[in-house]
Amino acid sequence: MAGAPKRLIDRSGRAMVIRVGVRTRLRDDAYYWLLRMPWRWLVPLMFGAWLAIIAVFAVLFWLDPDSVAGVRPGHFGDVLFFSVETLATIGYGYAAPHSFYGHVLVTIEAFLGMLAIAVATGLTFAKFSRPTARVIFSDRAVVSTHDGVCMLMIRMANARESQIVEANVRLSLAVDETTLEGRAWRRFHDLRLVRPNTPLFGLTWSAMHSIDEGSPLHGASQASLEASRAELIVSFTGTEETFGQTVHARTAYVPAEIVWGARFADVFEETPEGRRVNYARLHEVEPAD
Repeated sequence: MAGAPKRLIDRSGRAMVIRVGVRTRLRDDAYYWLLRMPWRWLVPLMFGAWLAIIAVFAVLFWLDPDSVAGVRPGHFGDVLFFSVETLATIGYGYAAPHSFYGHVLVTIEAFLGMLAIAVATGLTFAKFSRPTARVIFSDRAVVSTHDGVCMLMIRMANARESQIVEANVRLSLAVDETTLEGRAWRRFHDLRLVRPNTPLFGLTWSAMHSIDEGSPLHGASQASLEASRAELIVSFTGTEETFGQTVHARTAYVPAEIVWGARFADVFEETPEGRRVNYARLHEVEPAD
């Protein structure tokens, strides 16, 4: 356990787990790897792969001066752009395959071009059509009294104008414990919420856990949570009404991100135009009474 990461989940919901002793090969899960890749990396990668195929076939065309008619002999730029037109199935007409060798290369490159377009189209559509939940979690969790009961509270907000129906939230506590045999063990305890689901999540939602005698947090303090390397893991799921598909989000809090004796500031404001929600105050906390 000494070499384990400080937290299992970072604030963005990404798992902070270092995997060793397992063999992972890109070719076994390339589609999944590309689907999870951010656009800022995927687009340059696809463009680079496209240029690499073009360059390889341009070299093959250039090796045989008689393979392409209508290009200047020994001019690599002409066969390079002929390769572009072949892979993209454009065919402007000034150059054409001439020898049997050239026809074979054009056939292979045109087939690879169709495959590349199919893969790129499917990957792009899958990334665009995959719904995501834009749930904003508060920067910190707070512990204070609510209706006379000590509560752990975490606030969430829906950053989209569309609604999320049948939303559910789950709160777990991960701590280091020692078994009766003296082994170090990472255990997860479910924290019962006052309201674990809501039929409609359009604005804000506070997930609240009562710290009573049955709670795993009963008698805990920031020092004791730090000693056990505690981590609060929040998981959110719901159905996005526009796509009708399940969306999910998650985040985690370490003891340093839990404020004791504080409450969240009110995000609802009364204005002459009516009542509004100020998302800029979502993360604000204030001392509790």
